[in-house]
Amino acid sequence: MWQSGDAYEAYIGRWSRRIAATFVRQLDVPASRRWLDVGCGTGALTAAVLTAADPAEVVGVDPSEGFLETARASVTDPRVTFTLADARSLPFPDDRFDVVVSGLVLNFVPEPARAAAEIARVTAPGGLAAAYFWDLAEGMELIRRFWDAAAEFDPSTVAELDEGRKFTLCRPEPLGRLWTDAGFTSVSVGEIKIPTVFADFDDYWQPFLGAQGPAPSYLATLPEAHRDRIRDLLRSRLPANPDGSIPLTARAWVVSGTA
Repeated sequence: MWQSGDAYEAYIGRWSRRIAATFVRQLDVPASRRWLDVGCGTGALTAAVLTAADPAEVVGVDPSEGFLETARASVTDPRVTFTLADARSLPFPDDRFDVVVSGLVLNFVPEPARAAAEIARVTAPGGLAAAYFWDLAEGMELIRRFWDAAAEFDPSTVAELDEGRKFTLCRPEPLGRLWTDAGFTSVSVGEIKIPTVFADFDDYWQPFLGAQGPAPSYLATLPEAHRDRIRDLLRSRLPANPDGSIPLTARAWVVSGTA
């Protein structure tokens, strides 16, 4: 589902970069700390850490070699290392990092509680661990509107695949419990909201044809005529400015805690 860094960048990466920058600034971590980016993907969050936090080092881990290739090509700072690894089994000793972060990924991990426990294990005592997830049930409009349109034609299948229903972790209460159950203290949950303005309808629609992520992967399985019906319904429903741009917004839930 997540293999091509370029396709991901067109679909979600451009928006994940914006939210990553806001997330790191809000953490307000002092300089010269050791950071771990769990599920680093194409490097958006790692790049934001370099820009906003002046770290001593950043290690990014991800199970997709395709994503890591994109990350290594785009983030070349000597303080950064990218490693192939699973969030459920981090290849580091206990208490290794001052700050551990994860962006838009733990809902895709088959055992998120196990990943949260690993994050707690590698975070130094008194260190900070924080993660954020798109509000797939309501607040991530570009994906929410797609599933709502697709359900008009294929309600039974969409009910099983819709990320807002499938990823129950992407809500404030279960997100807070994930961190509390992992042993973190001073756990808090907040939100970040960003604009996601598309130049025109094609700018919105074309990334769904890249087969990266649940919604585009589902779309790739459909006959062309079925895809066209979803496209046309979306075109008729999406808001548009006089210049043809499409103004949507994206909300993410954020959890943080102290080791």
